[in-house]
Amino acid sequence: MPLKEFSYRGHSLQGLEGMSMDEFINLLPSRQRRSLQRGLTPEQRILLEKLRVAKEQQKQGKDTNLKTHVRDLIVLPEMVGAKVAVHNGKEFVAVDIKPDMIGHYLGEFAITNKPVRHGTPGIGASRSSMYVPLK
Repeated sequence: MPLKEFSYRGHSLQGLEGMSMDEFINLLPSRQRRSLQRGLTPEQRILLEKLRVAKEQQKQGKDTNLKTHVRDLIVLPEMVGAKVAVHNGKEFVAVDIKPDMIGHYLGEFAITNKPVRHGTPGIGASRSSMYVPLK
């Protein structure tokens, strides 16, 4: 069974890359559309320029690690295939940008909180732990 061809709102990845920024913005949901219509912040512009340079180096066979604190940048079609390390508040989380990520924020792929895992109580954890058998 062949893999399903990627499309974003009826457009292929090549079609999205060939679009102007204004045409692409009109395809996005309202929050992302409004964010991009207001323009990119200086930090976002710098990251986008570094991404372009990194993708060129990647085509030449060089592997570049791009670290960033910019979590509010919307994934654009030209960013697909890049590798970015996004800061989650504690460490940098490696994110490999795929076509399915288009239209989402970079920060969505570097979760900022660790899910709570409740285990068994240890010795001295509470009064009730006195009655937990120690084996």
